[in-house]
Amino acid sequence: MEEGYAVVLVYSTAHALKAEKALQRAGLSCKLIPVPRHISSDCGVCVRIHRADQEEVLEVLETVGVGIEGVHNI
Repeated sequence: MEEGYAVVLVYSTAHALKAEKALQRAGLSCKLIPVPRHISSDCGVCVRIHRADQEEVLEVLETVGVGIEGVHNI
């Protein structure tokens, strides 16, 4: 099992909120955080997840129609 976190970048704050709700409903741990500066200088919100949950998280987000800009390990 991979330890640590990853962040999922989405296209808008609305998508981040939708992602958070969908992941919580699916029983997956997540937290909305500011996008780390080393990833993007844009202001924004991303979804922090456990790396071990990444595959399941991406499946849930695809199912609910959340557009994903990228996933980065942190």
